[in-house]
Amino acid sequence: MFRKNLKKDPELFQNVSEGLRRLYRTKLFPLEDTYRFHDFHSPALEDADFDNKPMVLLVGQYSTGKTTFIRHLMEQDFPGMRIGPEPTTDSFIAVMHGEQDGVIPGNALVVDPKKPFRKLNAFGNAFLNRFMCAQMPNPVLESISIIDTPGILSGEKQRISRGYDFAAVLEWFAERVDRIILLFDAHKLDISDEFSEVIRALKNHEDKMRVVLNKADQISTQQLMRVYGALMWSLGKIINTPEVVRVYIGSFWAQPLLVPDNRKLFEAEEQDLFLDIQSLPRNAALRKLNDLIKRARLAKVQAYIISSLKKDMPSVFGKDSKKKELIANLGEIYHRIEKEHQISPGDFPNLAKMQELLNGQDFSKFVALKPKLLEAVEDMLANDIARLMAMVRQEEAAMPSQTVKGGAFEGTMSGPFGHGYGEGASEGIDELEWVVGRDKPTYDEIFYTLSPINGKVSGAAAKKEMLKSKLPNTVLGKIWKLADVDKDGLLDDEEFALANHLIKVKLEGHELPPTLPEHLVPPSKRGTIQEE
Repeated sequence: MFRKNLKKDPELFQNVSEGLRRLYRTKLFPLEDTYRFHDFHSPALEDADFDNKPMVLLVGQYSTGKTTFIRHLMEQDFPGMRIGPEPTTDSFIAVMHGEQDGVIPGNALVVDPKKPFRKLNAFGNAFLNRFMCAQMPNPVLESISIIDTPGILSGEKQRISRGYDFAAVLEWFAERVDRIILLFDAHKLDISDEFSEVIRALKNHEDKMRVVLNKADQISTQQLMRVYGALMWSLGKIINTPEVVRVYIGSFWAQPLLVPDNRKLFEAEEQDLFLDIQSLPRNAALRKLNDLIKRARLAKVQAYIISSLKKDMPSVFGKDSKKKELIANLGEIYHRIEKEHQISPGDFPNLAKMQELLNGQDFSKFVALKPKLLEAVEDMLANDIARLMAMVRQEEAAMPSQTVKGGAFEGTMSGPFGHGYGEGASEGIDELEWVVGRDKPTYDEIFYTLSPINGKVSGAAAKKEMLKSKLPNTVLGKIWKLADVDKDGLLDDEEFALANHLIKVKLEGHELPPTLPEHLVPPSKRGTIQEE
């Protein structure tokens, strides 16, 4: 009886993390375990995977500024950090919050149940000797963790000399992080073979991927346009999806700009990237939910593939030859499963990789299809996930202020150096004189040609003049609403000047404010507005 209630009342979960953990353990893990999901795709999830802070993975060729980017975000050096023009970061460094500065080596990290790295143990000592955690007290790290990766090299020799499967390690991280940032150097844009391979390994995680075209202050605007075009073309060939990955252009370090012509562009791009990173804690539960759905869909396909191979195997003779035949015909098996169970082709694992992994498996140990295990996962996807989604929204509403603070994130909000300060509708915000007054004599000349009555022009007369701006009615309607301060359906000379000022703001490419800022209220209306 209790079990039935539990199935119908997922709201018994204390929070989304606990809900995801229990659903995984009770419904998805049994299916994964039975059909060898962990041997083929990804190790089992641990409690720490559901509870850890959002993680940002930085990937790029050597000397694209990955380590400097982390330093820029935190405004502080981190233990084990090395910066230079040659390949200096030769390790994976997890930069995480801790009460004191210190470094934890890889072998110790993978036995710590509180850290989400235990399953990296499978990559062996060659990798663990190149993995560490840098801990430090930093306000940015209270909300997110950052993974710095070795600079990607070109050439076969370097790839072999790593001693571990670099692309597979990155794929492991990609599955568990909230954001993947690919860094490119605008000054020397080339994508090596290994980098292409890495980007392809991250192919199933395009939704988490962002691109940073770094060191963009080192080249002129014309060169920058060409480099940007070349980057988009190269990425299009590698990623091969209709959606364009979001690219942020700038110089992410605290040095003077070499070519300051694009300063405003860099500021706007940095602001957008920071907002994207700052949203990660708020969206962390949703990302974990989304990743669990992706995992469940793949686990279902895995069950169909393994059970299908089991069904076609002979019970006694000719096992080896039949195994080879089945692996060779795996594409046809995919097609059959796709039709039989109405599964999207995009849910199937990579064919060549699957064939390679099947070569090393003993097909006689495979298990036939168990409908109950699949039903449990179907029930999880159809019912439990929907209820958890509602919980995600409730948690978000209860924690609206959850955002990344400290480090460089503070600099974008400070005084007159905040983004957009003193521009557009914010122009004149800290001046004693009314900013509209500067151009008011020009606007007054137009105002008096409109035959004002009792010092005011009608809406129809103002409309004729405002339409000359060629702005759409939706925008002009908003400007009218802001400019008609006393809401009498007429404009006096100050309100008419304000309307023209707002038209100028919009024509210069700035956004209109939702409500009229205090510094734009006409001087003669300031007292009356407050009284109302």
